[in-house]
Amino acid sequence: MRRREFITLLGGTAAAWPLSARAQQQAMTVIGLLTARNLQFFELKAVQKGLSEGGYVEGRNLAIIYRSADGQFDRLPMLAADLVDSKVSLILAIGSPVPARVAKAATSTIPIVFSYGGDPVSDNLVASLNRPDGNVTGATFIGTTLAAKKLELLREIAPETTDFGLLVNPTGTLAEIQIKDVREAIQKLGQRLHVANVSSGGEIEGAFTTMTKLKVGALLVGTDPIFPVYRDQLVALALRYKIPTIYNAGEYCKVGGLMSYGASILNTWSQAGAYAARILKGEKPADLPVMQPTKFELVINLKTAKALGLTVPKQLLTRADEVIE
Repeated sequence: MRRREFITLLGGTAAAWPLSARAQQQAMTVIGLLTARNLQFFELKAVQKGLSEGGYVEGRNLAIIYRSADGQFDRLPMLAADLVDSKVSLILAIGSPVPARVAKAATSTIPIVFSYGGDPVSDNLVASLNRPDGNVTGATFIGTTLAAKKLELLREIAPETTDFGLLVNPTGTLAEIQIKDVREAIQKLGQRLHVANVSSGGEIEGAFTTMTKLKVGALLVGTDPIFPVYRDQLVALALRYKIPTIYNAGEYCKVGGLMSYGASILNTWSQAGAYAARILKGEKPADLPVMQPTKFELVINLKTAKALGLTVPKQLLTRADEVIE
């Protein structure tokens, strides 16, 4: 395995910066981007949008070293150490608490800006949301606290459902709080919850098979860093087993997911890019409160609803921020 691996930059330019090229870019600020998976074009563009609005344009006065673990989380410590050895001015840790946690363990001096859906206080990334302390701050889309709303939406689109499923990663840091929140919401409705545990891609189809046997009528896919890695597989299996499913990001709906509800992930990543720009200009992470979402988006895929034999109520469609036909 090569120590340095890169993912493709926007426009197809390789993100490698050999020593000779680095010498020619003395005037450029160099930062690192650490993620557990390969980011898509539009995801990278969101990060770069925030940076550019803060005055840092890649290829002009900014160079970004991209490090992706390709879904192999045990590679993250090596990749974080590589960024620290490269003496980057800042590390953007994107997509889950794990890259930020690993980066924090690797350095106490290089500023770290995270962007993911969870509670950075519970994940031991910051001391508090208002006063992060230390060298870490960022933006969160808090995808773990919307259980009641997601259940309400599922009940509107699949009103006959009595048995709900919740997909979580039992080895992750977000599972326990999500199970608690969904269970409380389910009990108030007097209905049943079946928790399906998935900690790897190889366990996903088995989870759907089990849910079918339990007659699960609708599914909530929890917030966890492994689920975006297997996004296409999750969507395909939900369609194959004909289980109406709600996700926490519109990106699932763009590849055939039925419905999503949550803060705009792309906006959150753009906010992280803006924070990175402010820190590069001299502000301290400890003085920048963790940014939280103020707007939540509902996305519905009508083509998928039709494939599942569902009729989407008109009042639900009128509330949707985006309808995919």
